[in-house]
Amino acid sequence: MPTTEPASPPAPSAPVRPPGRFDGLGLHGLMTVLSLLMILPFAWMVLASLKTLAEAGEPAWLPKAAQWGNYLEVFQVIPFLRFGANSLVIAGWVTLLQVFTSALAAYSFARLEWPGRDRLFFLYLGTMMLPGLVMVIPNFQIMMHYRMVDSYLGLVLPPVYSALGAAGGAFGTFLLRQFMLGIPRALDEAAEMDGASKWRIFWDVILPLSRPGVVTLAIFTFMGNYHSFFWPLVMMKTVDKYTLPVGLLFFDSEHGQATHLLMAAVTMSVLPLILIFVFLQRQLIRGIQLGAVKG
Repeated sequence: MPTTEPASPPAPSAPVRPPGRFDGLGLHGLMTVLSLLMILPFAWMVLASLKTLAEAGEPAWLPKAAQWGNYLEVFQVIPFLRFGANSLVIAGWVTLLQVFTSALAAYSFARLEWPGRDRLFFLYLGTMMLPGLVMVIPNFQIMMHYRMVDSYLGLVLPPVYSALGAAGGAFGTFLLRQFMLGIPRALDEAAEMDGASKWRIFWDVILPLSRPGVVTLAIFTFMGNYHSFFWPLVMMKTVDKYTLPVGLLFFDSEHGQATHLLMAAVTMSVLPLILIFVFLQRQLIRGIQLGAVKG
């Protein structure tokens, strides 16, 4: 009888080394270094705001004596509160309208069935390749035709309706569409059985469940419009209607640039954005994470 050779035992696999303590320390060390590099420009801005005009042009980081009076002098040179209020109101209205219109478009692309929906959506995404400067001259001509130059309405409307077919609107619609695609269809069917209309389903069911995405889009939109410079510079002629970025040009005159006052004004101007991020950081991070995996 033929003899069968015993099967050779399997080769031992290489042991998997668990992540060690030094690996975690190295990762945290790298993240700390990167964080410090990102903080350096902000730290320089704050320190420069506490210098004199002569010290602001020197390479030294620390001021010889902190000039806290620079912040008070800003309010004497420009109507800082007026400019800041203009920026907050305009950015708030643009954010509200743009998020609302993006949510409506996202609901249509994600939850409603109609011919050519997917093809139109891909064409809609293609508008993200259009640079924003392409829309400046047409928007300005429209505002001149309707006599909205040098008005708050002229600052609010163009970013909203331009975003419906440009990068801002396409990004917002895509982001919210990803959230709405992840919501079970059974919720729509249950609401329809209860007699809810399409609008009621959108407002009472889909939109509340898309809250992380809505908050994320609102933060991005507000930050982009709060620091908008070019369009308010083109539109506004009256000083009292200037936004904060345009008003900071007063620190750059024919007599030179008041760098120390400019840095003090910029430091105060970023405080609202820092507060928004501190209070809404959980919603922002959750919205980015969920929007990346849905759809």
